[in-house]
Amino acid sequence: MSLTPKNEKYTFKEIMERKKRGEVLTLGEFDWIIANYLEDVIKDYQMSAFIAAIFFKGMTDKEVGDLTSSYLNSGITYNLDDVPGWKADKHSTGGVGDKITLIFTPLAASYGIKVAKLSGRALGQTGGTLDKLDSFPGFRSDLSETQFKNLLKENGMVIAAANHDLAPADAEIYALRDATQLIDSLPLIAASIMAKKLAIKTNSLILDVKVGSGAFMKDKESATALAKLMINIGKHHHRDVEVLLTDMEKPLGRTIGNALEVKEAWETLHGNGEADVIEIATTAVALTLVKAKVFANFETAKKSALSRLQSGQVVPFFKTLITAQGGDISILENYNEHFPTKNKVQIKADQDGYISYHDALNLGFLNIDLGGGRLHKTDVIDYAAGIIICQPDGSLVKTGDVVMELLTNKEPLASWTQRAQKSFTIDKAYRPKPVIEKIIN
Repeated sequence: MSLTPKNEKYTFKEIMERKKRGEVLTLGEFDWIIANYLEDVIKDYQMSAFIAAIFFKGMTDKEVGDLTSSYLNSGITYNLDDVPGWKADKHSTGGVGDKITLIFTPLAASYGIKVAKLSGRALGQTGGTLDKLDSFPGFRSDLSETQFKNLLKENGMVIAAANHDLAPADAEIYALRDATQLIDSLPLIAASIMAKKLAIKTNSLILDVKVGSGAFMKDKESATALAKLMINIGKHHHRDVEVLLTDMEKPLGRTIGNALEVKEAWETLHGNGEADVIEIATTAVALTLVKAKVFANFETAKKSALSRLQSGQVVPFFKTLITAQGGDISILENYNEHFPTKNKVQIKADQDGYISYHDALNLGFLNIDLGGGRLHKTDVIDYAAGIIICQPDGSLVKTGDVVMELLTNKEPLASWTQRAQKSFTIDKAYRPKPVIEKIIN
């Protein structure tokens, strides 16, 4: 930790009073607050009050950048200068059915990009990449800095859990925000996300900010504001950041659940993916390739990424990603044997028409009830449980067609069918909506 708790020019009372009046705090003040909180000089009740003052008074862009710096300075960072090549990262703010990282990573690596990725676990309606990867027996994501860098050098890609020494202040303060109902502050959200991203010193960063019912950002205005905040934090720290605003009113792809999403990613890498998944994955890769100067323009890069994805030539890179971190890739060859479920509930169409999904949040929580997610960090996940969307958004269905299948090892509840039916409508007409609403850079 490079922060210094002892600095007699500051007092908690004076800093707190300044923030209560809406004044702009300095980097030194943020450093002092964070350092003394980690040393337990500033107590939880005091930090809660300070966070509340930020929550209600807001922060300038510079303050958000400085708070992010303080988070970063509370721990170590991974310097990747000794790793040759262009180092890249992609991060999603969380959604339902989001398996993009499993496709982006090997696809980008197939071009020689070094993908250095820290991922998280599921909490609430959003899925977690690490839980998906844990579907592979033996997969190791708890890596030391040396292991992380060696895998990156040897294979060109690595996906790991965040080391406890990376931005530890953020983890402590996030838990406090959660306990005190102070989560939904855009400046605090932006600083929290970016501290973990900036702790790994990549050359470029693509952020996928989800918008809609299944996302933390429910509307385009707040999502755009968050995106711009994170881009400004990137500038503050001399990091190149681009943001995709993507739709999360409906789930992404055709599966929700851990092993199911791994299987879908595997099929996508064999050229059999859903259009929305392919669109986000190839766009994120194309933006990265242009930044790395692999291609001169976005259109050419995206065309190449799409062709490569559909050809199946990225499959060996995915195999390397999994096996290099100890995972058993053979489970995908005998999927049903490794991931059996006792019960399957079929959801059927009750009329003819075009199906449209509009409540990813509901489906995300339904997946938890099936056993495929967690509400609390200590909850145990059933990797086989989840939801298969048999009729993708915009499909023309007839009465009696199976729209969804709910897979579980629990005893089915009648309410599951009712909840699933509330997540879609069937109408005479269908209005398609772009999965990528905007690219901000």
